Amino acid sequence: MKALIAMSGGVDSSVAALLTKEKGYDCIGCTMKLWDAEQAESALPHPKSCCSLDDTEDARSVAYKLGMPFYAFNYKDEFMAQVICPFASDYEHGRTPNPCIECNRFLKFGKLLRRAEELGCDKVVTGHYARIEQDKDGRYVLKKGLDPSKDQSYVLHCLTQEQLAYILFPLGEMTKPEVRAIAAQNGFLNANKPDSQDICFVPDGDYAKVVERYGKGGGTEPGAFLDMDGRPIGTHRGIIHYTVGQRKGLGNTWGRPVFVVAIDSAANTVTLGDHEDLFRREVSVTDFNWIAGKAPEGPIRCTAKLRYRQAEQPAVANAAEDGRVTLVFDEPQRAPTPGQYAVLYDGDTVLGGGRIE
Repeated sequence: MKALIAMSGGVDSSVAALLTKEKGYDCIGCTMKLWDAEQAESALPHPKSCCSLDDTEDARSVAYKLGMPFYAFNYKDEFMAQVICPFASDYEHGRTPNPCIECNRFLKFGKLLRRAEELGCDKVVTGHYARIEQDKDGRYVLKKGLDPSKDQSYVLHCLTQEQLAYILFPLGEMTKPEVRAIAAQNGFLNANKPDSQDICFVPDGDYAKVVERYGKGGGTEPGAFLDMDGRPIGTHRGIIHYTVGQRKGLGNTWGRPVFVVAIDSAANTVTLGDHEDLFRREVSVTDFNWIAGKAPEGPIRCTAKLRYRQAEQPAVANAAEDGRVTLVFDEPQRAPTPGQYAVLYDGDTVLGGGRIE
């Protein structure tokens, strides 16, 4: 059996490579080159960002230590087209994207799976904290990682039955301290390397700068701040500077805390309101991917997350024939944000997910 290991240079993918090799797989290590050298160099001063030149060399070092060949695959054009440009477009249209999910969808489990097939590999391996099992009917089931503090099932909701058949997550039943201990025991140079936390192409957190560089010029013109009755109450800097739920950086003294409640790109307006104006019980979700391969018949009880770090909340999901899903929560939820993802669970099992409209 042959496996292609996606190695980011971090400790998780390095230990995933080791564990896969110990299971007897013939392993090939690889890193996806997503940036031009000068762009990657600009990220080097930011230790919480991934995809730098140092990360590639760390991955290469671990692969050589494990005696496996290592390749760097050039996906810069695909990354620009599938991740960065849509990221900029979303902000220009008043949405708040999650580019890491798009990278998983189109690069890690899209392009890389196809490259693995070309290399004759039976599996693609990553360092995600999640589990893949099969039910009594042979259908693949995506489950949370056993370490609740590291579970990454939310960002994997886009996986299909066909993809799950070719993927291994060796860390799914491990904790982060266990992973670091294995790395240290094996002399990996990245055993204590900090986890990447920033978006790789926004290492300084300045989203607007990225949108201005890679977008089409939309969303940058000043426009009206509106109150909840639609009356102008001030001027905003351009909608790319705002997201639903935002409180800081609104640029005016309102006499009380106010929050971004809605963004209308067509009208170039940003609606402000009180904290209670952010809450919604019903959320519409589009482009929904059901892990089982088909939508359930009729409404189902589940729990749902509207953002990565949110605790799951009880809800009822109603699937429509056009791929949309309507979620009705037991309790109103704060700031459902267009462009983010709603992911549904049944206990530890991921039911699927889609984009909040």
